Amino acid sequence: MKNVLAVILGGGRGTRLYPLTRFRAKPAVPIGGKFRLIDIPISNCLHWDIKKIMVLTQFNTASLHRHISQTYKFDGFSEGFLQILAAQQTIEDSNWYQGTADAVRKNIHYIKNQKVDHVVVLSGDQLYRINLRDFMAFHLDTDSDITIAVKPVRREQAGEFGILQIDEHRRIVRFVEKPRETHQLDDLFTPDTYLDQQVAGAGLNYIASMGIYIFKKDMLIDLLEHNVKEDFGREVIPDAIHDHQVYAYVFTDYWEDIGTIKAFFEANLDFANPIPRFDFYNEQAPIYTRKRFLPGSKIENCDVHYSLISEGSIIEGSKLTNTVIGIRSVIRSNSYLERVVMMGADYYQGLEEKAEDVERKRCPVGIGRNCIIRNAILDKNVRVGEGVRILNEKGLVNFTHDRYSIVDGITVVPKDMEIPDGFVI
Repeated sequence: MKNVLAVILGGGRGTRLYPLTRFRAKPAVPIGGKFRLIDIPISNCLHWDIKKIMVLTQFNTASLHRHISQTYKFDGFSEGFLQILAAQQTIEDSNWYQGTADAVRKNIHYIKNQKVDHVVVLSGDQLYRINLRDFMAFHLDTDSDITIAVKPVRREQAGEFGILQIDEHRRIVRFVEKPRETHQLDDLFTPDTYLDQQVAGAGLNYIASMGIYIFKKDMLIDLLEHNVKEDFGREVIPDAIHDHQVYAYVFTDYWEDIGTIKAFFEANLDFANPIPRFDFYNEQAPIYTRKRFLPGSKIENCDVHYSLISEGSIIEGSKLTNTVIGIRSVIRSNSYLERVVMMGADYYQGLEEKAEDVERKRCPVGIGRNCIIRNAILDKNVRVGEGVRILNEKGLVNFTHDRYSIVDGITVVPKDMEIPDGFVI
């Protein structure tokens, strides 16, 4: 794996995750109480001894850069590195990244200078654990120019993905982006005989691209330098199928593209289940994140069901059901939270700051007394006053307010926002 360079794509504007991406890039969005999305692909690389890593970033990058620089440090006696390559204007090109392929193309001279034979391209906003050593072994065994990680899905899901058609050797012969026409779906059906035994017979006969690729380094350079196509999935890969060896590596474990508020919300709540689909308790493949040296959480006279509570939290006399509580969260007495993702806080308030809040008649950071909150995401450092009801009582699906947004029926309170005493949503 010393011959492999990982390139992690930092994502676009993140409009589907707004307002969580109002002040941060998608890979910097907190997840699972104490982690950030970027921790997933970086941890996957480190587990499988890929220690040459580049992260390509562009939008709202400050918190992402800060998290990476504070978390991932390689010692001076290894060849490993984690390099952030932010979009920049140059003499040759004054444009920003226009797509996944364009982002890599604009940094191709950095890739050329690396003494590696293969480049693995990973997404920075997906939730998965993939055995990159097995992925690479398949790539080498097939002598593939490009290998795409794919996941079998059902016919009704196919319209949400780029769908591949493979032959009996798993060589890719066709690629269609988000097919919805009946004749397209009929043509792209994959026989059970082409699939693994655990997949065959389960109705998962459509092969979806996960947006994870391995390229021979020279092939990647040649593909990007001899065309101006901007996106791997829509343009570069479909064109390459006809002239190059392109194979599909079938992945059957948990994978979720959490690029929408609903997907993000449901994935987080699942972490609090007794047996979550994505396991943060895996000692063989832990997810790394920043060391914060926080104290243990204090829980006083609470009723807690199927919830995840991160370190440094203080919860007083409240009831939590199917809830994820982030670091440094403060929940004051007699409040009820159900199906809530609370991201916590970046700091503890000192006595002077608390006194200033009283003087300015501002709610303190955290959740006040006697609140009821259901089906909601509370971003970092929110201030929820006393007697607040966040219930979406009108049953709105999508709505925008100065203090909150409702997306797919989920109420989202943005970072640093204050919800005053007695406010009702």
